[in-house]
Amino acid sequence: MIEINSLFCGYGKKDALKGVNLCLKQGELTGILGPNGSGKSTLLLTLAGILPYRSGSIRIRGKEISETTAKDRAKLMASVPQKTEISFPFKCISIVLMGRYPFLSSFGGYSKQDMDYALYAMEQTETIHLAHRMITEVSGGEAQRVIIARALAQESEILLLDEATSSLDVARKIDIFDLLKRKNSNGTTLLCAMHDLNLAALYCSRLIFLKNGRIILDGTTKETFNDKNLSKIYEADIRVSRHPVTKSPQAHFVPGHAYEHQPFNHGSVRQGNITNSQH
Repeated sequence: MIEINSLFCGYGKKDALKGVNLCLKQGELTGILGPNGSGKSTLLLTLAGILPYRSGSIRIRGKEISETTAKDRAKLMASVPQKTEISFPFKCISIVLMGRYPFLSSFGGYSKQDMDYALYAMEQTETIHLAHRMITEVSGGEAQRVIIARALAQESEILLLDEATSSLDVARKIDIFDLLKRKNSNGTTLLCAMHDLNLAALYCSRLIFLKNGRIILDGTTKETFNDKNLSKIYEADIRVSRHPVTKSPQAHFVPGHAYEHQPFNHGSVRQGNITNSQH
């Protein structure tokens, strides 16, 4: 579904991603994790075609994204950005309908089908009661769920989510990820940049860890999510135990315990523990 080879990109003259190689199969639910500044948001922005890349290639279904139009990319991929600031008083339903823009006919105007998709997305995100409220008059968490509804209304094969639930309370986070899990079970491919380690471990079958612009660990949640890997990546004392119900691994940060920082060798890690082999 997605193939990235030797990707270099960044801001100004500085590369934020350095030689990233990544392959995602259709139907995967993958978490992108790593410390602040590791390149998670940059990777999603580049995948969405918003941030140009200096070198390398990104192919979606075998086609280089630089050779596709924004409208064609939007038919394949929908994005939920980390921050969305809308200062104009649009109705929430109008915001969600923007997700149908790639499918507008040459005559313009939204069809009944577009409206149905938009209303269904709002029902799924439990925002239907906000349909005729102004986006500037709802809470930050409500606005974020409206933005998620906009992405769902696109009915795309790929969802790119950058800290999509960071502004939501705990119950709403679970609601949204339960919804995303259902979408995934129906074939939608999801790539989620996340800071919440435990939420990622609960829902993602594959975890990719970035640090300093490189992929340093890539594998199943069961194989990668352990004390040694997490402590080394985040440079903190982290212990992992099992969730009492799902048995998924869960991380616990130990306060007051200094972690012995060691030089980090960027390994060509695929499944399992971090290795010291070079790219």
